[in-house]
Amino acid sequence: MAFKNAGYDVVVLSTTPHFNVLQEQLKKQPIKWGVWGLYKKSIFKGIPVYHVPQKKFKSTLLRLIGFVYWHIVSFFVGLFIKNVDIIVSPSPPLTIGRLNNWLGKLKGCKVVYNVQEIYPDILNKPETSLVHRYLRGMEKRVYNKSTVITTIDQVFYDTIVNRFDDKSKLHIIPNFVDTELYHSGVPIDILDKKLFPENDNIKLLYAGNIGFAQDWQPLIRLAEKTKDMPVEYFLIGMGVKKQWVEEQKASLGLDKLHVLDYQPRQLMPAILAYSDLQYIFMTPEMEGMGFPSKVYTIMACGRPLLVCSGENTPIVNFLKPVGCAKLVTNHDLEQKTDEMAEWLKGMTRERLREMGALGEDTIRMYYTKEIVTKQYVNLIDSLLK
Repeated sequence: MAFKNAGYDVVVLSTTPHFNVLQEQLKKQPIKWGVWGLYKKSIFKGIPVYHVPQKKFKSTLLRLIGFVYWHIVSFFVGLFIKNVDIIVSPSPPLTIGRLNNWLGKLKGCKVVYNVQEIYPDILNKPETSLVHRYLRGMEKRVYNKSTVITTIDQVFYDTIVNRFDDKSKLHIIPNFVDTELYHSGVPIDILDKKLFPENDNIKLLYAGNIGFAQDWQPLIRLAEKTKDMPVEYFLIGMGVKKQWVEEQKASLGLDKLHVLDYQPRQLMPAILAYSDLQYIFMTPEMEGMGFPSKVYTIMACGRPLLVCSGENTPIVNFLKPVGCAKLVTNHDLEQKTDEMAEWLKGMTRERLREMGALGEDTIRMYYTKEIVTKQYVNLIDSLLK
């Protein structure tokens, strides 16, 4: 909307909704089939949106077929969108950047690629592997064939800047949060009390993908060590590691660890407000290659964080000067869970609220939707001069 409000004609090329879909949103933004039944179209606040169909398949083969189908159809839909001056695309995957390099060359327009995760580094594959070498070559082409690359923080910048022939192409623009949706003071009475019980325990919560980027062993060990403390843990989401967490919960009798499926998106502000503390435990392999965007959302809601990640990683560097998080940089499982348990033992809700307020103030000063999107508008303005 920032581009539209700045006078730009905006067209969006995306997928059909296929992840945590809200039916009420589909009613507000109805999607209809386009030409030849290859794609769908909708209108979002006056902006035309082209949707290439995607489904959330369980089968790896079907997901791969859907991935290839999206790229092929998107390429041809993109070719027929007229009067394009600039293409802006996010990562991952790298293939979107390459697709837009080709579209940019054919349409004679400029291309901006946003790096949210660093590939192939995040895959943790040997540098000699075929996958790593192929993706490294693709990464180099995306970076150097694009007009401009943006990334989200200084660690990301320092990691990739030497992969550019022209380093001046790389810019830092952070992520943002919609503070109209996520803010402190949201009522929690809409939550199901069977899932989110009312009691005096301090409640730690994580909502999102339960996959390989997060380290789930510290959660299990910490829940073990704090069994007799007035502390509860909530894990909300789906992912490949969820079954392992549920098995550990059952075998160790961790009654105060609640593992829930994804909740309706409209409940998320209330769920964040229900929590006293949000936890993010990064794996050592992934901690330097990604930055969980939920950090901004958590801070906007006035909630502090408990974070496990190494020194000089994006999340630690971002949170350290703010004072809204307990940062645990030790990688030893027993030592870091002892440190967290001891910290929780001396923690009060009043102190947690004070920490959370520091994070909310920081978001409102630097990371609102309005502030960050203005940086993108200024960047595009400069490219069109």
